[in-house]
Amino acid sequence: MNGFSWDWAFAWEVLPMILSAAKVTLLATLLGSIFAIFMGLVFALLRRSPSRILRNSIYWLVEFIRSTPLLVQIFFLYYVMPEFGISMSPLMTGVFALGLHYGAYLSEVFRSGIDGIEKGQWEAARALNLTTIDTYKDIVLPQAIRPMIPATGNYIIAMFKETPQLSAITLLEMLQVAKIIGSENFRYLEPFTLVGILYLVFSIVAAFGIHQVEKRFPKEGFTLK
Repeated sequence: MNGFSWDWAFAWEVLPMILSAAKVTLLATLLGSIFAIFMGLVFALLRRSPSRILRNSIYWLVEFIRSTPLLVQIFFLYYVMPEFGISMSPLMTGVFALGLHYGAYLSEVFRSGIDGIEKGQWEAARALNLTTIDTYKDIVLPQAIRPMIPATGNYIIAMFKETPQLSAITLLEMLQVAKIIGSENFRYLEPFTLVGILYLVFSIVAAFGIHQVEKRFPKEGFTLK
């Protein structure tokens, strides 16, 4: 019965170790989010390329990434890519895998946001002889960003909750550290509960922050200069 009783002393003892691992989890999420946003935008813009071959190639690449499990992609990057001379640390592999996987999903969010811009905006840009880059930078993206914030935020939170999969390649994130603590002390209740609480707290804080960003973002967008 003792294994199912809460031990506050043990919980306080292991909390610093779990909080230290939380830094790794948050770092992987932060870097993965930045990479995912970048890749999502790149995929979305390439899907609008005048080249039909490039459009189709990016479409099937995105579909392939979205249709295969994240864990398989993590294993492939960590264990198979070294066969081709590309080796990365567990953290960088996790960041790359998370960013690429969720970048494929975000590309659809960004593409729908860009497609939602009125046709007249594009025609006005052409009438002003704006370059493609200036059209996206000064007219399209500032207006498309606000509608994309909620879905982008949801995917980032989902990415955060997927970080335990990185333990499969020996990355010491929160859940992996909790498993190690549990196996060494034969007590799993406290470490797993603490990890669950931290995931809940971080997710709630992130959701609140995303909501505040959406509320404060001007509906008419802003000029990216």
